Amino acid sequence: MKIIVNLDVVMAQRKMSSKDIAQRIGITEANLSLLKRGKVKGVRFETLAALCRELDCQPGDILAYGEDAT
Repeated sequence: MKIIVNLDVVMAQRKMSSKDIAQRIGITEANLSLLKRGKVKGVRFETLAALCRELDCQPGDILAYGEDAT
């Protein structure tokens, strides 16, 4: 079981760049890249809320639950 990160999809739909989002929510582009690729162990609610605010979306638009393909 895993969490699927759809942040790149939502950003593309909103035509927003990583640089713009990172600056607006106050994180580095490197950390945003790790988040987009699902290479993080967790996400602060504060960061998730800022992403949702800037992308005008809900947390469920960015994160989804899925089964592992084993």
